[in-house]
Amino acid sequence: MAAIMKMFKGKEKAPSTSDAIQGLRQQEEMLAKKQDFLEKKIHSEEDIIRKNVKSNKKLALSALKRKKRYEKQLQTNDGTLNTLEQQREALEAANVNTSVLETMNTAAKAIKKAHKDMDVDQVHDMMDEIAEQQEVAKEIGDAISNPTAFSSEFDDDELEAELEALELEAQTDEQAQLEKQLLDVTPISSLPDVPKTELPKSKAKPKKVKEEDEMAELAAWAS
Repeated sequence: MAAIMKMFKGKEKAPSTSDAIQGLRQQEEMLAKKQDFLEKKIHSEEDIIRKNVKSNKKLALSALKRKKRYEKQLQTNDGTLNTLEQQREALEAANVNTSVLETMNTAAKAIKKAHKDMDVDQVHDMMDEIAEQQEVAKEIGDAISNPTAFSSEFDDDELEAELEALELEAQTDEQAQLEKQLLDVTPISSLPDVPKTELPKSKAKPKKVKEEDEMAELAAWAS
């Protein structure tokens, strides 16, 4: 065993996990083919035994011995194949873990590089400054939108008093004009003469003519 370990130790350095996994898969394929071969040989020897167990016991005994050797080889082959499968699965898991760790390491370095020129206190100061500037911008916007800066040129009370004075003056002018119109009325000197001619009197229809007219009207209505 020591000689074998020394032989492997003297060889080149271990390959990568990917190469090792590929090599194990090739060995598994070879052992799987050997497994099929041994199983077929065992079935063949079983057929010889069944056919000659009564008629030719010597031939049957030789076939039985070969069958036992093949079964032993098959058992060894299965154990080796199982070991290779376990080793390959372990290497695959290790390869996945290595890839994950490398990715995490790269991400950690990237984060460290991103935070290299950053300081927590500086970040807090920057955020406070941003908040302060936002408050200043809000106050400026409120001041711009407030119209009181432009309406302070005149006093509201003075404007109200002047408006009342103009209204009173207008009422006084209207009253003066009305009084002037009343004083300028011209008196009537004389009334028109009453007409002396009599109005024409309507001539009444004779009673008989009136009755005939009514009867004619009634007959026209009844027809």
